[in-house]
Amino acid sequence: MAGRHGSSGDARRAAPPAPPVRPPAQVRNVAVVGPAGSGKTTLVEALLARAGALPRPGSVDEGTTVLDTDEVAVRRRHSVTVGAASVDHAGTTVTLLDTPGLPDLVGDLRAGLRAADAALFVVGGAGGLDARTTQLWEECAAVGMPRAVVVSQLDRPRADFDETVALCQRLLGDGVHPLLLPLHGDDGSEVVGVLDLVRLRLTDWSSGAPERRTPDDEHLRLVADLRADLLEAVISESEDETLLDRYLAGEELDLDVVVQDVERALARGHFHPVLAVSPLTGAGTDDLLDLLVAGFPSPLEHGCPPVTRPDGSPAAPLECDPEGPLAAEVVRTATDPYLGRVSLVRVFSGTLRPDTAVHVSGHGGEDRGHPDHDEDERVGAVSSPFGSALRPLDEAPAGTVCAVARLASAETGDTLSSPADPLLVAPWDLPEPQHPVAVAAATRSDEDRLSAALQRLAAEDPALRVERRADTGQLLLWCVGDTHAELVLERLRSRGVELETPPVAVALRETLAGPARATGRHVKQSGGHGQYAVVVVEVEPLPPGSGVVFEQRVVGGAVPSQFHGSVEKGVRAQAERGTGADGRPLVDVRVVLVDGKAHAVDSSDAAFSAAGALALREAAAAAGTRVLEPWAALEVEVPAPFVGPVMSDLAGRRAYVSGSEPDPEGDRVVVRAEVPEAELLTYATALRGVTHGTGRFRRSPAGYRLG
Repeated sequence: MAGRHGSSGDARRAAPPAPPVRPPAQVRNVAVVGPAGSGKTTLVEALLARAGALPRPGSVDEGTTVLDTDEVAVRRRHSVTVGAASVDHAGTTVTLLDTPGLPDLVGDLRAGLRAADAALFVVGGAGGLDARTTQLWEECAAVGMPRAVVVSQLDRPRADFDETVALCQRLLGDGVHPLLLPLHGDDGSEVVGVLDLVRLRLTDWSSGAPERRTPDDEHLRLVADLRADLLEAVISESEDETLLDRYLAGEELDLDVVVQDVERALARGHFHPVLAVSPLTGAGTDDLLDLLVAGFPSPLEHGCPPVTRPDGSPAAPLECDPEGPLAAEVVRTATDPYLGRVSLVRVFSGTLRPDTAVHVSGHGGEDRGHPDHDEDERVGAVSSPFGSALRPLDEAPAGTVCAVARLASAETGDTLSSPADPLLVAPWDLPEPQHPVAVAAATRSDEDRLSAALQRLAAEDPALRVERRADTGQLLLWCVGDTHAELVLERLRSRGVELETPPVAVALRETLAGPARATGRHVKQSGGHGQYAVVVVEVEPLPPGSGVVFEQRVVGGAVPSQFHGSVEKGVRAQAERGTGADGRPLVDVRVVLVDGKAHAVDSSDAAFSAAGALALREAAAAAGTRVLEPWAALEVEVPAPFVGPVMSDLAGRRAYVSGSEPDPEGDRVVVRAEVPEAELLTYATALRGVTHGTGRFRRSPAGYRLG
């Protein structure tokens, strides 16, 4: 939506006209999901070209693709946020949402899934399937997303469609069956055609254009068993309970009925067809586009997310009705150098029209630095997205994915609704940012630029948390992992901010090494009233988490009772400042006021406060101090095979592992431990390494302990 590739790329890739505004039944919103490097963006380019929206597909390597409009994505050759393009196919508006496959960017993946009604799950035919692939599949399953699997990159060395299908069936679960088989050329490398197992239709692309014909007897004999397995799986989902018996009895079935059952099972999420597609030759693109239209659910079938009022009170459930109350959600926010803030929006209910008032509501992000906000604004232009190009629309009815410019207060995850009937769509789950990066402006002139850039970036990226630490004074950017952190820093620098990234400071504390007794004397004489206070204290260390405990056991009124509070005030202020040159706060101590002296004229609250502070410093010098470091209670959730590596890694981080237990909600294990905070600064990256990207963790403060 925002950003440009350069004049040559933009000129070559002029956007086609926007598809007509259509009712929800004639709309398909499809998220393209898969691991980084699996060929998602290349597949989308091929589909856009086959739909007639492009003269030819762009190249990821050359930075000329439609959906990688972010400058960072072009440089890295990976999608780093959600991209969208709407095209017309077979009287249907198809919006393809290209999602990032990098583990750190799972928040953007979930945003793309929120905007979609089904997913194309892309796997490479040469690289196999790893734990990250399974994790992405589970992300789709968690939100009830119907899926078809596309095997791409079949022209690469060692690519094997059959082996990839077998891996999919083993790792992705039930319902995975091949539907579209590849046909290779004479040299065995290039995919020159595809075979539809249901229709028994061969599409030959060897001439550069599709030619359909009936396969020969040899092909039919080779695929007979695969077709039988596929038909049995599909027919078992049929609403006609007699169909399976008739098929097993050898009766010839009505092909149209079987095709309808395939499409029905796919839309319900019970059947996940596997299709071979070659973006380079175009083989399979026609069949895939047809499947998107005929077999994928419309917004009417997928349903809407829960909704409440902004104050949390109940609201009627949404229906995908263009005449219903307006409810739309911002799934991506970007900043265009000419248009300002541009919001990619999914309309769930009602109709969004240009130049109308909307209520912008964002709630639930306070802990990430996104205060609750409710604003009334006027919508400017409403557009159909095609990468960075925006094509004006007269209206965007329910089911539409559109772009809205110049909503100044809108952030990713916000709800747009009618000012007369404000609503709040339940946000999608966001990953907890656990990877801190300290940043500082390189010069004083960069400070304002840094503040403005962070404000924009936080509006765009709800997975980012910005924190100014009171105990260390550092400005911290909490990111999902090191890749997310690199992207955040790269975006800040691309906006003209010169940055420094000092090491993240861990706020240390001190406690006493033992008991002691000390005297604080604050005696000053001058021409008028002087200052006189003598304080005697006894101190001792306390167990972790005790804080600073002050008591008084003065006998005989040596320190008048009206000054006891002043002594405590001085003690606590000194403990907060620390008793040594390094300024570490003193904690987990008991300070007992046992004796002292006062003067009838020269004693005062200020004098006894100063004497109390001095007494604590003297006591700490006499007893000695020991450094405390912050610890965290850690819960690590991983698949069972990775428990051993996680335990070994924690052992190297000075952790105390308290145990592990199965996660009641799945086949994962929760490992509980207590770990020094200093050992967790890079733990998000380390955990991803030892668990192949499948682990996640939560932490909470566990007090201070001896280092």
